Amino acid sequence: MRPVGLKDIYFSLIVAFTLYLLPWAGFGLMLRPDFVLLVLLYWLLRAPQLCNVGTAWTLGILVDLASGGLFGQYALAYAFTAFVALTYQRRLVLFNEWQQAGYILLLLLQTQLTLLILKLFAGSDLPGWSYFLPSASGVLLWQLVVYSRVRVTGIKDS
Repeated sequence: MRPVGLKDIYFSLIVAFTLYLLPWAGFGLMLRPDFVLLVLLYWLLRAPQLCNVGTAWTLGILVDLASGGLFGQYALAYAFTAFVALTYQRRLVLFNEWQQAGYILLLLLQTQLTLLILKLFAGSDLPGWSYFLPSASGVLLWQLVVYSRVRVTGIKDS
């Protein structure tokens, strides 16, 4: 594997943030995965020396500013998820692709549950089951990226 530079990380995070900012509507909005979180998790697991909880907090603040919701909710959720991801990062080497997908699904659900709890404390209504669809689409996107990376390069991450 070639070494990862900060330019690679920044570029991919800017692309993910741009995908977040696109004008999604209808069913696409309901299914839209959290691109920023997925890219953040990728770099947390692949290059923890360059991407850390502080990076997650900063990205969360940027997403908070872009979403216009309760300020700090994404920052807290991303930082908490980054902490859990980094705590178990070394064990991920022992997982196959499907176990990694399960781990990523749990991290995505954890982020959504954290956001849900914060929104409920702020006075929002309880959403339906469709609130968790972005986690399912996110793990499918994760599997697609992992499969295409292994298929094209023959290199497995972790």
